[in-house]
Amino acid sequence: MVKKEPVKIRDRQITSRRLIAAVGSLLAREGFKGIGINAVAREAGVDKKLIYRYFEGLPGLIAAFGNEGDFWPSTLELAGGDIQVFADLPLDQRLSGMAGNFIEGIRKRPLTLAIMAWEMVEQNELTRSLEEVRERRIMEFFSMFFSKDRDKGDLQAMVMLVGAALSYLAVRAGHIDIYGGIRLDQDEGWQRIQSSIDDMIKGFLAKNRG
Repeated sequence: MVKKEPVKIRDRQITSRRLIAAVGSLLAREGFKGIGINAVAREAGVDKKLIYRYFEGLPGLIAAFGNEGDFWPSTLELAGGDIQVFADLPLDQRLSGMAGNFIEGIRKRPLTLAIMAWEMVEQNELTRSLEEVRERRIMEFFSMFFSKDRDKGDLQAMVMLVGAALSYLAVRAGHIDIYGGIRLDQDEGWQRIQSSIDDMIKGFLAKNRG
């Protein structure tokens, strides 16, 4: 009896999704040390040549994971589910809403937080690919919703400072329960952080009212 060869998946869209999912699975299980062409192809059950054909190599596949693999909160997520409604809000409400939506979005992505923690101790071509995705997403969101408010002081620096603080605290929450006396393992602690951010926003806008 002739042994049948496994049926190869030739549909590009299906295969691409399998490869992107394989990256997520390997990162969750083994971290960046487990990511390689052979390992990803084996996890996806496809020929490694398809990684080069569809993504031009591993960095391109990692970037696709960042863009398509629910790695980072989407524009719609950060806008609270309705882009037009969000765009029409007063500046203080846009800033507060973005911070709250970011807190909610990043906290429910343990894999993203683990990747961000790895980036602090390990830098390579793959981590840089995800950094570029994150930076582009952040700047696109800022340009879309805050470019008209450039007369309100250095809004970009303030937004990035808040984002950096929230990112750090979210990453640390995966390893410690309390930071500076505030519970990072409880919603109440994050509500206190949100409230303080709102106060900072009010102070910033009061100083730069114009």
